[in-house]
Amino acid sequence: MSSEVSVLIISWNTRDLLAACLESLRRSNPVCVREIIVVDNASADGSPEMVQHRFPEVRLICAGSNIGFAKGNNLAMRHAIGSIFALVNSDALVHPGCIETLATYLEQHPEVGLVGPRVIGGDGLLQRTCRHLPGIWNTLCRALALDRAFGGRGIFSGYEVSPTRHEVLHETEVLSGCFCLARRSAVEQVGGLDEQFFFYGEDIDWCRRFRDAGWKMMFVPQATATHFGGGSTSKAPLRYSIEILKATLKYWRKYHGVAGQAVCHGLLVLHHGLRLLTRSAKRALGRGRSADSRYKLNEDIACLRWLLFGTETDDTRVPTAYSSHPDHP
Repeated sequence: MSSEVSVLIISWNTRDLLAACLESLRRSNPVCVREIIVVDNASADGSPEMVQHRFPEVRLICAGSNIGFAKGNNLAMRHAIGSIFALVNSDALVHPGCIETLATYLEQHPEVGLVGPRVIGGDGLLQRTCRHLPGIWNTLCRALALDRAFGGRGIFSGYEVSPTRHEVLHETEVLSGCFCLARRSAVEQVGGLDEQFFFYGEDIDWCRRFRDAGWKMMFVPQATATHFGGGSTSKAPLRYSIEILKATLKYWRKYHGVAGQAVCHGLLVLHHGLRLLTRSAKRALGRGRSADSRYKLNEDIACLRWLLFGTETDDTRVPTAYSSHPDHP
């Protein structure tokens, strides 16, 4: 294999997960990996010191502040020397052969700019990491929960691709930023991640630009990885939900203008309004009183407050506190 891979990892206060990620890379020992770069977004949990002490072979870049997922990866790509960039979340585990399989596929298919593996969650279940680009119909399906009602299949699949498609090699419209490999020459053509997306949405935007530039994106299930999810977002889940709304509206404004953004805004209000009504009715009937149900009720209230009034409470106001790419909702 002639390709050389630069593995890029962005970290914010995920010391133990980051250590496990780097250990998995060390164990799998991909022969094509030229370097591993960790960008630390001003962690306060000893992550930089852990990397220096336990993984001296890793190139550590301390950003000095939390610059976010997109800007952090762009910084890493500017320092990287490989012909392929592997964007790997700090809360992911690299399985043996994963990076080699993906890099080989890129090498053998010059029309492909971006590839992603089959990803399993920490619970052992499939994570749907290939998706459709957002549009009015699939956003409406999500708002009305038609994607859940029909099991994510057929015309009501919403954003997600059917689980059966995650078993086969196929071209897709969106690959999750939690784990993907990008051809350097393609990135030089389309540009890096859009830094207006501080957290969430930057991978969707990137895939849109890859597609518009004529590059294919392939899901390669022969390569596998684990992604625990929530390594950084679990520290502020309501903030995470608000940031998803902001990024979603930014995407619609960028590609569909003010009118498209307004339509998306209305569908988001519909989505959270219907969820709030449903959850409130369950509570009135003495159901839905678990901790998870209470959190989801509070999430809908917080999202509607922000969508309708633009206000955030202290527990939804987003500091510069995110780094690893989330699982999509």
